[in-house]
Amino acid sequence: MSDESRSIRCLVAKVGLDGHDRGAHVISRAFRDAGFEVIYSGLHKTPDELVQAAVQEDVDVVGISILSGAHNTLVPKVIDGLKAYEAFDDTLVLVGGIIPEEDRADLLNLGVSEVFGPGASMAETIDFIRDNAPER
Repeated sequence: MSDESRSIRCLVAKVGLDGHDRGAHVISRAFRDAGFEVIYSGLHKTPDELVQAAVQEDVDVVGISILSGAHNTLVPKVIDGLKAYEAFDDTLVLVGGIIPEEDRADLLNLGVSEVFGPGASMAETIDFIRDNAPER
């Protein structure tokens, strides 16, 4: 397969102690149905484990699903790790889950491309990725 026809590669990531993964499974399936390649991290990953997976799998998108409330601690560590591997500029970082409105701006200022909360549609998320994933 040439790079021009390469599918968008997405890492759907669960970070920290958050044990609720139903949404991550649902979005993974929707991404696959949309033609994306999907790597699912599994539960309870450290930020470093997610960074390693993103770099090793050469993903275009890291979608962090987080419901634990630890987004202000864990998401910056993922972003810092991607930057340390010089992978941040080539990776779309998304956050989905229960994110208080007052925390959205901080995450966006860190470099998160979009925050998808409850009620975001699959189509909205898929369209955002298609429109914004880095070209390789």
